[in-house]
Amino acid sequence: MMDIAGLLMASRRIAIVGLSDKPERDSYRVASYLQSQGYSIVPVNPHIRTVLGEMAYSRLEDIPEPVDIVDIFRAPDQVPAIVDSSVLIGAKAVWMQLGVAHDEAIRKALDAGLEVVSERCIMIEHKRLNIASRIKAQ
Repeated sequence: MMDIAGLLMASRRIAIVGLSDKPERDSYRVASYLQSQGYSIVPVNPHIRTVLGEMAYSRLEDIPEPVDIVDIFRAPDQVPAIVDSSVLIGAKAVWMQLGVAHDEAIRKALDAGLEVVSERCIMIEHKRLNIASRIKAQ
């Protein structure tokens, strides 16, 4: 079983694929929360320019700096291409939000050496594990 707490504590930059600029959307709420916890978020959405004060990129391949986690807010049928891009950019992990899973893409990511979290919300897990206080205590 993957150590989610360890992954969250070791990560700093999270690319959020499908991040919306609409505050009522889950992706926006999760990204805003992650920012408030000290993570650097990188929006990936070809339909917006900026969100939460960050420049948005059309594709993972356009991000100029390394990414620790690729957090996916897209339909399951889009996951294989996102996993391919995650491998290409050297991400350490892919995180598939609640309702997002794709068995073949999970196997491909694991085979490429990436950590994989599927069908879980990164914000819920972060709060559940009380990561904020653990990071500050280190």
